[in-house]
This record gives sequence, structure tokens and C-alpha cells, in this order.
Amino acid sequence: MTELLTPTTVFKCLADETRVRLMLLIAREQELCVCELTCALDESQPKISRHLAQLRSCGLLADRRQGQWVYYRLHPQLPDWVVAVLQATLDANRHWLDPEGKRLEGMGERPIRRAACC
Repeated sequence: MTELLTPTTVFKCLADETRVRLMLLIAREQELCVCELTCALDESQPKISRHLAQLRSCGLLADRRQGQWVYYRLHPQLPDWVVAVLQATLDANRHWLDPEGKRLEGMGERPIRRAACC
């Protein structure tokens, strides 16, 4: 899927505020579960899951299941230019994610991650 990533497809996938916030939070935190993203963005689980599914189908995100939790991370085969765009955007706009970061930090009972390989 990632071989189909062109500037047009990437920017179309990111042409929604919720999807951009999801991508930047995941880029910042490296991996987040649906419940953490729902809390951070203060949105409903169905809305967050729908946007995550779009980002996954575009090839921007990968997921893994750990028990009842589904974790999302940047797709490991993202082209370097996509990672660079996300990192530059994150570096220049960290303040834009302050409300989401504060909600995430204040979230109680965050799921505990295990190593993905074991």
C-alpha cells in the first residue's frame, strides 16, 4: 500500500483536522490506542475509529491488537519524505496539540503496552 503514496494521496488523506491531529499525536507518541486517541481528541470512539480506518487504508498507519486494545503507529514502510513532512509539521506546531496532550496526560488507567514482537 505504501508504494502508492503520492503527494496527492497523502495530502488528501490528511485533508481533515481530526486526521491531521491523529497523525501528529501518533507521530509524537510513537504508538497510541483508540481509547487514548478518543480521550486526547475528546471525540466519540466511532468517529476516531472511522478516521483511523481511513488513515490505515491510505497506508499511513499500521495497527496491532493486544488483548482488547488496538494500537496505532506510523506505518513502518512510510517513505522518508512522508515521515519528514510529519516531523516538520509536528516540530513547527507542537503548541497546536497542547490541549490534546494535556487530556492524554490526564487520562487515568491508560493501557499498558507489551513488546509487539512477543
